[in-house]
Amino acid sequence: MISSARSAAISCAVSGTGVHAVMGIGGAPEGVLTAAALRCLGGEIQARLVFRSAAERERAEGMGHGDPARIYLTDELASGENVVFAATGVTKGDLLEGVRFFGGGARTHSLVMAYQEKQVRFVDTVHMFDRDRPPAVRM
Repeated sequence: MISSARSAAISCAVSGTGVHAVMGIGGAPEGVLTAAALRCLGGEIQARLVFRSAAERERAEGMGHGDPARIYLTDELASGENVVFAATGVTKGDLLEGVRFFGGGARTHSLVMAYQEKQVRFVDTVHMFDRDRPPAVRM
């Protein structure tokens, strides 16, 4: 699923969207996912950790990330050459269509990006739950 915040952040790296910067708060996993998408698109993210409790700070320190003043950049959050990002829309948004159900199936809209291959793909898929009732797909 792609959240509206992640969608907005990805839009920063897409020419012509009118979105130039996004600021916000969120969890570390969400930041890493956004970094992977932005790395594939040639965008940039800067992030730092804000701990809500002593337990969170201890956990981060145990992983070698206890400095709340440190700013992490895109290449640190999504390192390596084999970075891939994939998302499927659940509800309709600016970047992806939501799941659309019809008799006997559903249609989904996904985004797949690969850093090394320099590819961005939008995938429109029809899922047939019931082969006896073929889909009436509207374009």
